[in-house]
Amino acid sequence: MRAARIHAYGAADELRVEDVPAPRLGPDDVRVEVHAASVNPVDVKIRSGGQRAVVWLSLPATLGLDLSGVVTEVGARVRGFAVGDEVFGSPSHRRMGTYAEEISVRANELARKPRNLTHLEAASLPLVGLTAWDALVEACELRAGERVLIQAGSGGVGTFAIQLAKHLGATVLTSCSPRNFELVRGLGADEVLDYRTQDFEEVAAGVDVILESVGGEAVDKALRTVRPGGRVAAITAGLPSLTARYGPALGLGMMVARTLKQALGARVRRGVRLSFVTRRPDGQVLGRIAELVEQGRIRPVVDRVFDLGAIADAHRYVETGHARGKVVVRVRPEDP
Repeated sequence: MRAARIHAYGAADELRVEDVPAPRLGPDDVRVEVHAASVNPVDVKIRSGGQRAVVWLSLPATLGLDLSGVVTEVGARVRGFAVGDEVFGSPSHRRMGTYAEEISVRANELARKPRNLTHLEAASLPLVGLTAWDALVEACELRAGERVLIQAGSGGVGTFAIQLAKHLGATVLTSCSPRNFELVRGLGADEVLDYRTQDFEEVAAGVDVILESVGGEAVDKALRTVRPGGRVAAITAGLPSLTARYGPALGLGMMVARTLKQALGARVRRGVRLSFVTRRPDGQVLGRIAELVEQGRIRPVVDRVFDLGAIADAHRYVETGHARGKVVVRVRPEDP
């Protein structure tokens, strides 16, 4: 089968599409014919080596953490899936590899694809949907009537989180550039901040919840902005920059020390609960997300579609930081 692999950490040019052996199927696995994948910022960090302190790869390695496709085989202990089912999911970092024509995934990391979406649309949702769910529902327990600030509202996580927060009954503030104001308002944002000219520490002072996606000093700023007793979910801890400066081991240690200091200080000084969120592969949550999509409460936001052979170009585009929503990879050429 064809797959996009890296043989060394580095720039987008390290991604090569080549023939590789088909994946093995374990007793708890589902083999999926991948029709579409997507590119997330974390894929770029993994490819560059910025995450190598926590994501260990045996090179060469196939990348990719989102998929939509069709089941072609099920393991001996699998129940609930059958050959021909259309599924979507985000496999564990330990078994990534959705930039490929086939992949074996643990059955509990998959759900049936929303019936009203194409594979290209469905592949845009799993990782960002799980991340937003873990941040707003699990970590922050966002409730109806609360005010939430969602940073980077036009990005992959942001576009999903705005819709999820509105479904939960919250008043949504978000930050982005003016060119994306119309987009985020169409997703349900009640108030939009221009991140270049407006200071969210002033405009959003006293919100109940903040979904913080920048990292570093922006986390400290979020902790000052949220109301006393509020909640902050941070989805990046700045590991790649620390790894680049200090190396994998020392960079990881410094990240852990900094995040512990931030969390403890926020709790002691203002009673604020700070959670650093990483996406958990969870088929049950994906099933609930699929229901919301089929009910019309959440829709995918796809910026551009690249063929698998142009995966390096897809990574370069994500690295610009200008993607609106998600960048999707067409793995099966017959998909529209």
